Amino acid sequence: MEDTPQSNIKEINISQEMRTSFLDYAMSVIVSRALPDVRDGLKPVHRRVLYAMHDLGIHADKPHKKSARIVGDVIGKYHPHGDQAVYETMVRMAQDFNQRYLLVDGHGNFGSVDGDSAAAMRYTEARMSKISMELLRDINKDTIDYQPNYDGEEKEPVVLPARFPNLLVNGTSGIAVGMATNIPPHHLGEVIDGVLAVSHDPEISIQELMDIIPGPDFPTGALILGRSGIRKAYETGRGGIKLRAKAEIETKANGKETIIVHEIPYQVNKAKLIERIAELVREKKIEGITDLRDESDRRGMRIVIEVRRDANANVILNNLYKQTAMQTTFGVNLLALVNGEPKVLNLKECLVHYLNHQRVIIRRRTEFELRKAEARAHILEGLRIALDHIDEIIRLIRSSRTTDIAREGLMTTFNLSEKQAQAILDMRLQRLTGLERDKIEEEYQELVKLIAELKAILADDEKILDIIREELTEIKERFSDDRRTEIVAGGLEDIDDEDLIPEESIVITLTHNGYIKRLPVSTYRSQKRGGRGIQGMGTNDDDFVEHLITLSTHDTVLYFTNKGKVYRTKGYEVPEFGRTSKGLPIINLLGVEKDEWVNAIIPVSEFEDDWYFFFTTKHGISKRSPISSFMHIRNSGLIAVNLREDDELISVRLTDGNKDIIIGTKKGQLIRFHETDVRSMGRTATGVKGITLDSDDEVIGMEVLEEGTEILIVTQNGYGKRTPEQEYRIQNRGGKGIKTSNITEKTGTLVGMKVVNGEEDIMIMTTRGVLIRMDVDGISSLGRNTQGVRLIRLDEGKDEFVATIAKVEKEEKDDSDIDEEGENIDSKSEDGLADSNVESEVESDVSESIQAEQTEDDE
Repeated sequence: MEDTPQSNIKEINISQEMRTSFLDYAMSVIVSRALPDVRDGLKPVHRRVLYAMHDLGIHADKPHKKSARIVGDVIGKYHPHGDQAVYETMVRMAQDFNQRYLLVDGHGNFGSVDGDSAAAMRYTEARMSKISMELLRDINKDTIDYQPNYDGEEKEPVVLPARFPNLLVNGTSGIAVGMATNIPPHHLGEVIDGVLAVSHDPEISIQELMDIIPGPDFPTGALILGRSGIRKAYETGRGGIKLRAKAEIETKANGKETIIVHEIPYQVNKAKLIERIAELVREKKIEGITDLRDESDRRGMRIVIEVRRDANANVILNNLYKQTAMQTTFGVNLLALVNGEPKVLNLKECLVHYLNHQRVIIRRRTEFELRKAEARAHILEGLRIALDHIDEIIRLIRSSRTTDIAREGLMTTFNLSEKQAQAILDMRLQRLTGLERDKIEEEYQELVKLIAELKAILADDEKILDIIREELTEIKERFSDDRRTEIVAGGLEDIDDEDLIPEESIVITLTHNGYIKRLPVSTYRSQKRGGRGIQGMGTNDDDFVEHLITLSTHDTVLYFTNKGKVYRTKGYEVPEFGRTSKGLPIINLLGVEKDEWVNAIIPVSEFEDDWYFFFTTKHGISKRSPISSFMHIRNSGLIAVNLREDDELISVRLTDGNKDIIIGTKKGQLIRFHETDVRSMGRTATGVKGITLDSDDEVIGMEVLEEGTEILIVTQNGYGKRTPEQEYRIQNRGGKGIKTSNITEKTGTLVGMKVVNGEEDIMIMTTRGVLIRMDVDGISSLGRNTQGVRLIRLDEGKDEFVATIAKVEKEEKDDSDIDEEGENIDSKSEDGLADSNVESEVESDVSESIQAEQTEDDE
């Protein structure tokens, strides 16, 4: 044997060659076989089958043709793979239990839901369905590009015009190399409505689209359990949808129950399902079934499961769901080719890509029709010239020796183009009649209007969208039917997190050092004024509770920080800890920065348009913004108010836009004004002056004032009082306010201010973590310029002060908390003995407060 010439040997790295070759193979499978195009929702083999049928003229209004003839044309011209693979593809396109809207109209045995295979292709016949004609409509109007087939002798379409969103309507499944797609079918009318919604509002959210497209619609019907899987699939492109057979329990006259199954989950083999049920009965894994039979016919599916008289049909049915394919999970993977690249898409992206494809189709079709109209108008202009100079033209033609000379003479004499001159030479003598002349003129004028209309369409994208909407609506009216799959509430695993959380009242506390937790409101028992309180939470020596709010577990909690930013959680997302636990560092819950801390917390039930947030800062700046501006808050937070230098956000309240606002300072000043004095501003605005402060004063609270309520104030050393709101006159925004408390060394400065009506309890938390809950009615109602009465006894030797106060709903006292002598157990001192000095201290405080009343000191 002769040696191979050295020059023909090429050294390569086998690792690199394997990598390159496998990548080429993988991309070929991904692009040319397994994945659908996002525009027409078809894999290459489906597209080639439909195009071959269209090319053969086997349309929906023509007779069926043998399947073998169609398959032969597909593999001979476009698809260089096995004939059986192409036939199986065509069979699935004709099976009403596989496709939601059939693309092939089959005639003969095309298989069954029991897993029976179709008859051989020489026996069956097929043609295009009416709706598949819409996938190829306008294909001859230069709407799509073509590419050479595998041997270069034919042309095949790169994509079909697809006049309806087939990707979602019929779905698809395919396994490529390293990736797979599994797109469920949907209801045609709903998907078209989704496309129309995107065309009207490009900023529409997926949640809003789910109101239009609630979920898949499978050809076999059945039930979808819950919406959480659908939501995840639509938002991320991946998710699991639980499907359950539709069954009912019938009770016969003799009392025996029978389970009737009418619909089974998508892609479940009915025969194998019945086999599995029989197997479970034989193995006694399911007991109580006496008979099992399939009574399905052309009218529909009917699986009959007879139940023993003493058995519970509901229990058996639940066992069938658990142990058989009567309940399955459809794994959604919205993977499709976008510009030749595989991408996982969410629901909105699928609709947007389809809408953009239709824009291209309509634009290219309009350009085609414009070229055609202009070409025809050009010819008619020549014919009009000929009719106006017919005698001269006839003489010119008669005097010409050849056709070429005549054509040149026409072009030169009458300034015609070659096409116009040829049209005149081809003109029949009957066109010279008056009627024919009128027809030419009428056709020309119509073409002029059409050309203007087509140019207007091309110049206006909204006109193109109007055409898309009109044609999609027409398809919806022709082909849309009733939804088959019902979406019902699922089991626990299908319910959203919020649905699993019982709605109950809770308390959320946040310490100065940033520890947050929640507790049920019932943790705290109501006590009489002056009690010692119970241990509300554990704190370090240098920590104390700074914020305390009550809300529902389902409410949204907005956290406003000293930097004017706002963060968001749900009530149930705040971790629950024991009564004496200090809680979780808030940095583990929110994305706050190191030098940022929460200065205001407010719960919101619903973000209604006609409600506002009212802001007040430490320097007395106020701002009012609609709460709808705070509906969507990202994890990293948003700017809630633009703060000036050295200022901090102190308080935020909800208002309905028609309330009075009060702002209190630590030096005992208070101002009341109508909230409309502060105009509504944007989310990032700075605000305007709400109250004018002295140099050593600062704002400690801001509240919304209701008519007939009272203003409760609490001081640093535990003194407090209620004052009727009538004692505070309305002023203009920006004033210095009037005195609301007689501040002395004994009382200390103000730390809290609340608006009360006597139908609530008040919680007071100290810097050492001691909490007391008392009835507001038990707090004395005194004049505006008084110091108040003692509300809580503080341990002065340990520098204990009031840290914060909060309103909670009134709680009925538990009789078990009252001892035999009528004393409140929790108001006893730590050694178990009642404090006999409490009442005398209270009487002294009231006496001092009354004596301290002075004339109003309005400024």
